[in-house]
Amino acid sequence: MDDRLFRDAMGKFTTGVTVLTTEFENEPAGMTANAFMSVSLTPKLVVVSIGHKARFLEKVKVAQKFAVNILAADQENYSRMFAGQLKDESKIEFAELAGLPVVPNALAQVSCKVVAEHIEGDHTLLIGEVLDIRLEDGNPLIFFSGQYHALAEKTAVL
Repeated sequence: MDDRLFRDAMGKFTTGVTVLTTEFENEPAGMTANAFMSVSLTPKLVVVSIGHKARFLEKVKVAQKFAVNILAADQENYSRMFAGQLKDESKIEFAELAGLPVVPNALAQVSCKVVAEHIEGDHTLLIGEVLDIRLEDGNPLIFFSGQYHALAEKTAVL
């Protein structure tokens, strides 16, 4: 099968949108990712998948810490900024959680320390042990078939 068919098939799985952040050489760094999931409750572990071509990968390997910022419906601009899709590189005022820069007002901010790395294909899977969590109310930014979407409001069924 060709790469486009594989990408199109994987795009049929609706995901949330995250920005991964870390601190590298005393500066915040980040990238947009939707390959994120929880792994374990005891201990509390998550996994992120980062392509080998991503500059962020080396930064987080050096830092050995990262934060997962689950974006709210009104934060598409952050996703586009950290995906390199915006020409206007706006300066972001990061918040902080467990010593890591985090996206302000994200639905969830999850700070982690790297406890394992697994190279699989053209990506590295980083297993992070959760250090701290901060939550906000709101609706998520979602991604489906290569486009951003908002979660539709639930309507009562009578």
